[in-house]
Amino acid sequence: MTIDPIALTADLIRCPSVTPEEGGALALLEKLLCEAGFSCTRVDRGGIANLYARWGRQGANRTFGFNGHTDVVPIGNRDDWTVDPFGAEVKDGFMYGRGATDMKSGVAAFAAAAIDFVTDTPPDGAVVLTITGDEEADALDGTTALLDWMAANNETMSVCLVGEPTCPNEMGEAMKIGRRGSLTAWFTVRGEQGHSAYPHRANNPLPAMARLVDRLSSHELDQGTDHFDPSTLAVVTIDTGNPATNVIPASCTAAVNVRFNDAHSSQSILDWFEKEVAQIKDTFGVAVDTKVKVSGESFVTPPGDLSDLVANAVASETGRTPELSTSGGTSDARFVKDHCPVVEFGLVGKTMHQVDERVAVDQISQLKSIYTRILTDYFA
Repeated sequence: MTIDPIALTADLIRCPSVTPEEGGALALLEKLLCEAGFSCTRVDRGGIANLYARWGRQGANRTFGFNGHTDVVPIGNRDDWTVDPFGAEVKDGFMYGRGATDMKSGVAAFAAAAIDFVTDTPPDGAVVLTITGDEEADALDGTTALLDWMAANNETMSVCLVGEPTCPNEMGEAMKIGRRGSLTAWFTVRGEQGHSAYPHRANNPLPAMARLVDRLSSHELDQGTDHFDPSTLAVVTIDTGNPATNVIPASCTAAVNVRFNDAHSSQSILDWFEKEVAQIKDTFGVAVDTKVKVSGESFVTPPGDLSDLVANAVASETGRTPELSTSGGTSDARFVKDHCPVVEFGLVGKTMHQVDERVAVDQISQLKSIYTRILTDYFA
């Protein structure tokens, strides 16, 4: 049985699975995997569709896991696309469509590799696919739902590969062995409204906010660690909603986004925020409300057997030894790392989330070959 990953990618792109819509993508994969002998379970939660598929016995001594997603971001302005965003049109060696890069091609390549592998060379162990429909949104009922279900049903993965795009420009350039943590904080400074001609009769929250934002943005969080670049803080908005120049507003809101390495935890960042806010309150006599959303903690899978396995397979198929990277945003690896060792490897990601998102057709087949070699070497 040989599965064509290019045709499968096209079939998945034609499923309009914009989060939270399933769009037929997981149903298509479930049918294909069941026909190949995988035991499949839909793990839907909170209106999100998720799929768990296992070949081999439960509790096998070695289980290689794959994690990916079939949901995609919205297409944006349809008129800006030169092709049907869900048409999977091929032009000049590229397949176009929303999800072509991120990450229906990765899911198709691994599914094709896994089906062919267990058919041709049944391994001494198990192969698991965990495919979610909630990676591009809040990720509350996606991979976390799958992992919760696995824990409740004694399903395990020994190691896991996440198929997100990891290469900046050329196939094989980079793999991820970790990710930075991410959190967003919203600060609301409350003073006292008044006439701008009589500032002494008001308590202007804007100077207090300016001082707070300056202190946060000018602070050096760290100088980097063994596997990470320095942590960063970006001011992403400052809002007063005040159209009148003769009025001192009562409040002002600002938001910052922090991408932090393994020198920090979200709690240590929040402790720092608390100290800075306390100083602003004392200095300016204002009230400050803080709201925080933590998207994920930083983590790293130390270089070793798993990263060597993937790197050697990539080098064998591409001639490039991938850099071990921790750059970029968050991925569902941040959830998987609590279950088992996890790394990420996938395609070139230059066009993900863009208008006319596309993938080089030959890279889809190459990715299947890499995933096949990883499976072969793991179970050798």
